[in-house]
Amino acid sequence: MKNILVTGAKGFVGKNLISMLQQNDSYKIYPIDIESTSEELEEAVIQADFVYHLAGVNRPKDPSEFMEGNFGFTSVLLALLEKHQSKAPILITSSIQAELDNPYGQSKKAGEDLIFAYGKKNNVTTYVYRLTNLFGKWSKPNYNTVIATFCHNIARGESITVNDPNVVLQLNYIDDVVEAFIQAMDNEIAKEGDFCVVPTVYSVSLGRIAELIQSFKEQRSNLIVPDMSDPFVKKLYSTYLYFLPEDDFSYPLTTHADQRGSFTEIIKSPEAGQVSVNISKPGITKGNHWHMTKNEKFLVVSGTGVIRFREIHSEEVIEYAVSGDKLEVVDIPVGYTHSIVNTGETDMVTIMWVNEMFDPNQPDTYFLEV
Repeated sequence: MKNILVTGAKGFVGKNLISMLQQNDSYKIYPIDIESTSEELEEAVIQADFVYHLAGVNRPKDPSEFMEGNFGFTSVLLALLEKHQSKAPILITSSIQAELDNPYGQSKKAGEDLIFAYGKKNNVTTYVYRLTNLFGKWSKPNYNTVIATFCHNIARGESITVNDPNVVLQLNYIDDVVEAFIQAMDNEIAKEGDFCVVPTVYSVSLGRIAELIQSFKEQRSNLIVPDMSDPFVKKLYSTYLYFLPEDDFSYPLTTHADQRGSFTEIIKSPEAGQVSVNISKPGITKGNHWHMTKNEKFLVVSGTGVIRFREIHSEEVIEYAVSGDKLEVVDIPVGYTHSIVNTGETDMVTIMWVNEMFDPNQPDTYFLEV
Protein backbone atom coordinates (compact mmCIF):
# COMPACT_ATOMS: atom_id res chain seq x y z
CA MET A 1 0.00 0.00 0.00
CA LYS A 2 1.36 3.42 -1.00
CA ASN A 3 0.09 6.45 0.89
CA ILE A 4 -0.59 9.43 -1.38
CA LEU A 5 -1.02 12.99 -0.12
CA VAL A 6 -2.92 15.25 -2.51
CA THR A 7 -3.32 18.95 -1.75
CA GLY A 8 -5.91 20.87 -3.75
CA ALA A 9 -8.00 17.70 -3.65
CA LYS A 10 -11.22 19.43 -4.66
CA GLY A 11 -9.70 21.43 -7.51
CA PHE A 12 -9.82 20.66 -11.22
CA VAL A 13 -6.59 18.67 -11.32
CA GLY A 14 -7.08 17.19 -7.87
CA LYS A 15 -10.50 15.72 -8.65
CA ASN A 16 -9.24 14.09 -11.82
CA LEU A 17 -6.07 12.73 -10.23
CA ILE A 18 -7.82 11.31 -7.19
CA SER A 19 -10.56 9.74 -9.31
CA MET A 20 -7.90 7.86 -11.26
CA LEU A 21 -5.80 6.91 -8.22
CA GLN A 22 -8.94 5.46 -6.60
CA GLN A 23 -9.09 2.86 -9.34
CA ASN A 24 -5.97 1.23 -7.88
CA ASP A 25 -6.44 -0.60 -4.56
CA SER A 26 -2.74 -0.30 -3.76
CA TYR A 27 -3.07 3.44 -3.09
CA LYS A 28 -4.40 5.04 0.08
CA ILE A 29 -5.23 8.67 -0.56
CA TYR A 30 -5.00 11.51 1.93
CA PRO A 31 -6.95 14.37 0.32
CA ILE A 32 -6.24 17.86 1.62
CA ASP A 33 -8.22 20.94 0.63
CA ILE A 34 -8.96 24.39 1.97
CA GLU A 35 -11.41 22.93 4.50
CA SER A 36 -8.89 20.49 5.98
CA THR A 37 -7.54 21.15 9.46
CA SER A 38 -3.88 21.61 10.29
CA GLU A 39 -4.05 18.32 12.20
CA GLU A 40 -5.34 16.51 9.11
CA LEU A 41 -2.56 18.02 7.02
CA GLU A 42 0.12 17.00 9.52
CA GLU A 43 -1.21 13.44 9.76
CA ALA A 44 -1.20 13.19 5.96
CA VAL A 45 2.40 14.45 5.87
CA ILE A 46 3.46 11.84 8.43
CA GLN A 47 1.88 9.02 6.40
CA ALA A 48 2.81 10.17 2.90
CA ASP A 49 4.97 8.08 0.59
CA PHE A 50 4.38 10.52 -2.27
CA VAL A 51 3.07 14.08 -2.30
CA TYR A 52 1.04 15.77 -5.04
CA HIS A 53 1.00 19.47 -4.22
CA LEU A 54 -1.75 20.81 -6.47
CA ALA A 55 -3.22 23.51 -4.23
CA GLY A 56 -2.96 27.05 -5.47
CA VAL A 57 -4.75 30.30 -6.21
CA ASN A 58 -5.78 31.22 -9.75
CA ARG A 59 -8.24 34.09 -9.49
CA PRO A 60 -8.15 35.75 -6.06
CA LYS A 61 -10.12 38.85 -5.14
CA ASP A 62 -6.87 40.62 -4.29
CA PRO A 63 -3.55 40.09 -6.16
CA SER A 64 -1.75 39.81 -2.82
CA GLU A 65 -3.51 36.48 -2.30
CA PHE A 66 -1.43 34.96 -5.12
CA MET A 67 1.70 34.93 -2.97
CA GLU A 68 -0.16 33.76 0.10
CA GLY A 69 -1.87 30.90 -1.70
CA ASN A 70 0.86 29.79 -4.09
CA PHE A 71 3.93 30.46 -1.94
CA GLY A 72 2.66 30.65 1.61
CA PHE A 73 0.91 27.29 1.75
CA THR A 74 3.84 25.65 -0.04
CA SER A 75 6.07 26.94 2.77
CA VAL A 76 3.75 25.44 5.37
CA LEU A 77 3.67 22.07 3.61
CA LEU A 78 7.44 21.88 3.18
CA ALA A 79 8.02 22.88 6.79
CA LEU A 80 5.88 19.97 7.94
CA LEU A 81 7.64 17.53 5.63
CA GLU A 82 10.98 18.76 6.95
CA LYS A 83 9.78 18.57 10.56
CA HIS A 84 8.93 14.90 10.17
CA GLN A 85 12.06 14.19 8.09
CA SER A 86 9.92 12.91 5.23
CA LYS A 87 11.70 11.57 2.17
CA ALA A 88 8.50 11.37 0.14
CA PRO A 89 9.01 12.66 -3.40
CA ILE A 90 6.94 15.77 -4.06
CA LEU A 91 5.28 16.84 -7.31
CA ILE A 92 4.11 20.41 -7.64
CA THR A 93 2.02 22.05 -10.32
CA SER A 94 3.34 25.36 -11.54
CA SER A 95 2.49 27.31 -14.68
CA ILE A 96 4.12 28.56 -17.84
CA GLN A 97 3.23 31.98 -16.44
CA ALA A 98 6.05 31.55 -13.93
CA GLU A 99 8.18 33.07 -16.67
CA LEU A 100 6.11 36.28 -16.61
CA ASP A 101 6.51 39.30 -14.38
CA ASN A 102 3.00 39.49 -12.96
CA PRO A 103 1.61 38.69 -9.48
CA TYR A 104 0.47 35.20 -10.48
CA GLY A 105 3.71 34.37 -12.30
CA GLN A 106 5.83 35.73 -9.46
CA SER A 107 3.98 33.60 -6.90
CA LYS A 108 4.39 30.48 -9.03
CA LYS A 109 8.08 31.18 -9.56
CA ALA A 110 8.56 31.65 -5.81
CA GLY A 111 6.87 28.30 -5.20
CA GLU A 112 9.13 26.61 -7.75
CA ASP A 113 12.27 28.03 -6.16
CA LEU A 114 11.10 26.89 -2.75
CA ILE A 115 10.55 23.32 -3.97
CA PHE A 116 13.92 23.13 -5.72
CA ALA A 117 15.70 24.43 -2.61
CA TYR A 118 13.81 21.99 -0.37
CA GLY A 119 14.71 19.04 -2.57
CA LYS A 120 18.39 19.97 -2.70
CA LYS A 121 18.65 20.63 1.04
CA ASN A 122 16.88 17.43 2.11
CA ASN A 123 17.96 15.10 -0.71
CA VAL A 124 14.34 14.63 -1.75
CA THR A 125 13.17 13.99 -5.31
CA THR A 126 11.08 16.87 -6.63
CA TYR A 127 9.03 17.22 -9.81
CA VAL A 128 7.98 20.68 -10.94
CA TYR A 129 5.45 20.76 -13.77
CA ARG A 130 4.98 24.02 -15.62
CA LEU A 131 1.56 23.30 -17.04
CA THR A 132 0.05 24.99 -20.07
CA ASN A 133 -3.66 25.70 -20.52
CA LEU A 134 -5.60 22.71 -19.22
CA PHE A 135 -8.98 21.43 -20.36
CA GLY A 136 -11.27 18.55 -19.52
CA LYS A 137 -14.11 17.42 -17.25
CA TRP A 138 -14.65 19.07 -13.85
CA SER A 139 -13.06 22.35 -14.96
CA LYS A 140 -14.90 25.58 -14.15
CA PRO A 141 -16.07 28.20 -16.65
CA ASN A 142 -14.74 31.72 -16.12
CA TYR A 143 -12.06 30.27 -13.86
CA ASN A 144 -9.87 27.39 -15.04
CA THR A 145 -9.73 27.72 -18.81
CA VAL A 146 -11.19 29.49 -21.82
CA ILE A 147 -12.27 26.09 -23.14
CA ALA A 148 -14.46 25.55 -20.08
CA THR A 149 -16.02 28.96 -20.61
CA PHE A 150 -16.64 28.38 -24.32
CA CYS A 151 -18.12 24.91 -23.73
CA HIS A 152 -20.38 26.14 -20.93
CA ASN A 153 -21.70 29.13 -22.86
CA ILE A 154 -22.14 27.47 -26.26
CA ALA A 155 -23.93 24.49 -24.71
CA ARG A 156 -26.44 26.98 -23.29
CA GLY A 157 -26.77 29.14 -26.37
CA GLU A 158 -24.90 32.00 -24.69
CA SER A 159 -22.41 34.27 -26.43
CA ILE A 160 -18.64 33.92 -26.27
CA THR A 161 -15.90 36.49 -26.84
CA VAL A 162 -13.02 35.75 -29.20
CA ASN A 163 -10.70 38.74 -28.98
CA ASP A 164 -8.13 37.40 -31.44
CA PRO A 165 -8.99 34.17 -33.29
CA ASN A 166 -5.38 33.82 -34.46
CA VAL A 167 -3.93 33.51 -30.97
CA VAL A 168 -2.46 30.01 -30.60
CA LEU A 169 -2.88 28.24 -27.25
CA GLN A 170 -0.69 25.45 -25.92
CA LEU A 171 -3.07 22.93 -24.37
CA ASN A 172 -2.85 19.88 -22.10
CA TYR A 173 -5.81 17.52 -21.70
CA ILE A 174 -6.49 16.60 -18.10
CA ASP A 175 -6.30 12.82 -18.64
CA ASP A 176 -2.86 13.23 -20.22
CA VAL A 177 -1.80 15.32 -17.21
CA VAL A 178 -3.07 12.71 -14.76
CA GLU A 179 -1.31 9.92 -16.65
CA ALA A 180 1.98 11.83 -16.53
CA PHE A 181 1.56 12.53 -12.81
CA ILE A 182 0.92 8.88 -11.95
CA GLN A 183 3.91 7.78 -14.02
CA ALA A 184 6.04 10.22 -12.04
CA MET A 185 5.62 7.97 -8.99
CA ASP A 186 7.81 5.50 -10.87
CA ASN A 187 10.13 8.31 -11.96
CA GLU A 188 8.89 7.99 -15.53
CA ILE A 189 8.93 11.62 -16.60
CA ALA A 190 9.58 13.90 -19.55
CA LYS A 191 11.68 16.98 -18.87
CA GLU A 192 12.69 20.22 -20.53
CA GLY A 193 15.58 21.60 -18.56
CA ASP A 194 14.75 21.64 -14.86
CA PHE A 195 11.03 21.27 -15.41
CA CYS A 196 8.81 18.27 -16.00
CA VAL A 197 6.37 18.43 -18.90
CA VAL A 198 3.28 16.57 -20.04
CA PRO A 199 4.43 14.99 -23.33
CA THR A 200 1.15 15.51 -25.19
CA VAL A 201 0.62 19.17 -26.04
CA TYR A 202 -1.83 20.60 -28.58
CA SER A 203 -1.22 23.90 -30.36
CA VAL A 204 -4.59 25.24 -31.50
CA SER A 205 -5.82 28.71 -32.38
CA LEU A 206 -8.56 30.30 -30.32
CA GLY A 207 -10.67 30.70 -33.45
CA ARG A 208 -10.36 26.99 -34.25
CA ILE A 209 -11.38 26.06 -30.71
CA ALA A 210 -14.49 28.25 -30.88
CA GLU A 211 -15.35 26.87 -34.32
CA LEU A 212 -15.06 23.26 -33.16
CA ILE A 213 -17.15 23.74 -30.03
CA GLN A 214 -19.85 25.50 -32.05
CA SER A 215 -19.87 22.55 -34.47
CA PHE A 216 -20.40 20.19 -31.53
CA LYS A 217 -23.59 22.04 -30.64
CA GLU A 218 -24.76 21.93 -34.27
CA GLN A 219 -24.22 18.16 -34.32
CA ARG A 220 -27.57 17.71 -32.65
CA SER A 221 -29.35 19.09 -35.70
CA ASN A 222 -27.07 18.04 -38.58
CA LEU A 223 -26.14 14.71 -36.88
CA ILE A 224 -22.54 15.01 -38.10
CA VAL A 225 -20.22 13.61 -35.43
CA PRO A 226 -16.74 15.10 -35.01
CA ASP A 227 -13.67 13.55 -36.59
CA MET A 228 -12.68 11.23 -33.76
CA SER A 229 -9.47 10.26 -35.56
CA ASP A 230 -8.11 13.64 -34.46
CA PRO A 231 -7.01 13.18 -30.80
CA PHE A 232 -7.55 16.85 -29.91
CA VAL A 233 -11.06 16.92 -31.41
CA LYS A 234 -11.94 13.71 -29.57
CA LYS A 235 -10.82 15.14 -26.21
CA LEU A 236 -12.42 18.53 -26.84
CA TYR A 237 -15.75 16.86 -27.70
CA SER A 238 -15.64 14.84 -24.46
CA THR A 239 -15.03 18.09 -22.59
CA TYR A 240 -17.95 19.80 -24.33
CA LEU A 241 -20.35 16.99 -23.41
CA TYR A 242 -19.46 17.40 -19.74
CA PHE A 243 -20.78 20.96 -19.90
CA LEU A 244 -24.22 20.05 -21.24
CA PRO A 245 -27.02 21.27 -18.96
CA GLU A 246 -28.36 18.39 -16.90
CA ASP A 247 -31.84 18.77 -18.41
CA ASP A 248 -30.45 18.75 -21.95
CA PHE A 249 -28.57 15.45 -22.31
CA SER A 250 -31.07 14.14 -24.90
CA TYR A 251 -32.16 15.53 -28.25
CA PRO A 252 -34.88 14.55 -30.74
CA LEU A 253 -34.36 12.99 -34.16
CA THR A 254 -36.34 13.50 -37.36
CA THR A 255 -38.38 10.41 -38.21
CA HIS A 256 -39.78 9.84 -41.71
CA ALA A 257 -42.87 7.65 -41.25
CA ASP A 258 -45.61 6.27 -43.49
CA GLN A 259 -47.87 3.21 -43.59
CA ARG A 260 -44.87 0.95 -44.21
CA GLY A 261 -43.00 2.00 -41.05
CA SER A 262 -40.32 4.60 -40.49
CA PHE A 263 -36.73 5.62 -41.20
CA THR A 264 -34.60 7.72 -38.83
CA GLU A 265 -31.03 8.89 -39.27
CA ILE A 266 -28.99 8.75 -36.04
CA ILE A 267 -25.43 9.90 -36.76
CA LYS A 268 -23.42 10.98 -39.78
CA SER A 269 -19.73 11.27 -40.49
CA PRO A 270 -17.89 12.51 -43.59
CA GLU A 271 -15.18 9.97 -42.77
CA ALA A 272 -17.31 7.00 -41.72
CA GLY A 273 -20.75 7.30 -43.32
CA GLN A 274 -24.00 7.25 -41.39
CA VAL A 275 -26.12 5.07 -39.11
CA SER A 276 -29.91 4.87 -39.25
CA VAL A 277 -32.75 2.84 -37.77
CA ASN A 278 -35.41 1.40 -40.06
CA ILE A 279 -38.73 0.08 -38.73
CA SER A 280 -40.85 -2.10 -41.04
CA LYS A 281 -44.45 -3.11 -40.42
CA PRO A 282 -45.44 -6.80 -40.77
CA GLY A 283 -45.51 -7.94 -44.41
CA ILE A 284 -43.73 -4.83 -45.69
CA THR A 285 -40.90 -5.01 -48.22
CA LYS A 286 -38.32 -2.24 -48.41
CA GLY A 287 -35.41 -1.74 -50.75
CA ASN A 288 -35.51 -3.24 -54.23
CA HIS A 289 -32.54 -1.17 -55.34
CA TRP A 290 -28.80 -1.50 -55.89
CA HIS A 291 -25.67 0.64 -55.64
CA MET A 292 -22.62 1.20 -57.85
CA THR A 293 -20.16 1.99 -55.03
CA LYS A 294 -22.19 2.67 -51.89
CA ASN A 295 -22.18 -0.25 -49.45
CA GLU A 296 -24.31 -0.98 -46.42
CA LYS A 297 -24.57 -3.24 -43.39
CA PHE A 298 -27.93 -4.38 -41.96
CA LEU A 299 -28.51 -5.59 -38.41
CA VAL A 300 -32.00 -6.69 -37.40
CA VAL A 301 -32.32 -6.14 -33.64
CA SER A 302 -36.02 -6.92 -33.21
CA GLY A 303 -38.52 -8.96 -35.22
CA THR A 304 -37.91 -11.41 -38.06
CA GLY A 305 -37.38 -11.01 -41.76
CA VAL A 306 -35.62 -12.04 -44.95
CA ILE A 307 -33.00 -10.13 -46.89
CA ARG A 308 -32.98 -11.06 -50.56
CA PHE A 309 -30.20 -10.40 -53.10
CA ARG A 310 -29.84 -10.74 -56.83
CA GLU A 311 -26.74 -9.83 -58.81
CA ILE A 312 -28.23 -7.47 -61.41
CA HIS A 313 -26.93 -9.57 -64.34
CA SER A 314 -28.30 -12.82 -62.88
CA GLU A 315 -31.73 -14.32 -62.19
CA GLU A 316 -30.61 -16.26 -59.11
CA VAL A 317 -32.06 -14.92 -55.83
CA ILE A 318 -30.14 -15.39 -52.59
CA GLU A 319 -31.93 -15.26 -49.23
CA TYR A 320 -30.71 -14.57 -45.70
CA ALA A 321 -33.07 -15.10 -42.76
CA VAL A 322 -32.62 -12.40 -40.11
CA SER A 323 -33.95 -12.10 -36.59
CA GLY A 324 -33.52 -10.09 -33.44
CA ASP A 325 -33.05 -13.42 -31.66
CA LYS A 326 -29.75 -13.91 -33.50
CA LEU A 327 -27.80 -10.69 -33.91
CA GLU A 328 -25.97 -10.97 -37.18
CA VAL A 329 -24.67 -8.29 -39.55
CA VAL A 330 -25.46 -8.75 -43.22
CA ASP A 331 -23.24 -6.99 -45.75
CA ILE A 332 -24.94 -5.49 -48.80
CA PRO A 333 -22.48 -5.86 -51.72
CA VAL A 334 -22.44 -3.39 -54.60
CA GLY A 335 -23.95 -4.60 -57.85
CA TYR A 336 -26.63 -6.63 -56.07
CA THR A 337 -30.22 -5.43 -55.97
CA HIS A 338 -31.58 -6.18 -52.52
CA SER A 339 -34.70 -6.01 -50.38
CA ILE A 340 -35.65 -6.66 -46.78
CA VAL A 341 -39.05 -8.14 -45.91
CA ASN A 342 -40.71 -8.27 -42.50
CA THR A 343 -41.96 -11.87 -42.26
CA GLY A 344 -43.08 -11.64 -38.63
CA GLU A 345 -46.18 -10.42 -36.84
CA THR A 346 -44.54 -7.45 -35.09
CA ASP A 347 -42.48 -4.48 -36.22
CA MET A 348 -39.02 -5.36 -37.47
CA VAL A 349 -36.28 -2.99 -36.34
CA THR A 350 -33.10 -2.79 -38.42
CA ILE A 351 -29.95 -0.81 -37.68
CA MET A 352 -28.36 0.26 -40.97
CA TRP A 353 -24.86 1.57 -41.65
CA VAL A 354 -23.84 3.03 -45.00
CA ASN A 355 -20.29 4.02 -45.88
CA GLU A 356 -21.16 7.55 -47.01
CA MET A 357 -23.53 10.31 -45.97
CA PHE A 358 -26.58 10.56 -48.18
CA ASP A 359 -26.16 13.05 -51.01
CA PRO A 360 -29.46 13.76 -52.84
CA ASN A 361 -27.47 14.98 -55.85
CA GLN A 362 -25.52 11.71 -56.06
CA PRO A 363 -27.62 9.11 -54.28
CA ASP A 364 -25.99 6.10 -56.03
CA THR A 365 -29.31 4.24 -55.66
CA TYR A 366 -30.94 2.49 -58.65
CA PHE A 367 -34.33 0.85 -58.27
CA LEU A 368 -34.69 -2.72 -59.50
CA GLU A 369 -36.94 -5.54 -58.26
CA VAL A 370 -35.10 -8.44 -56.70
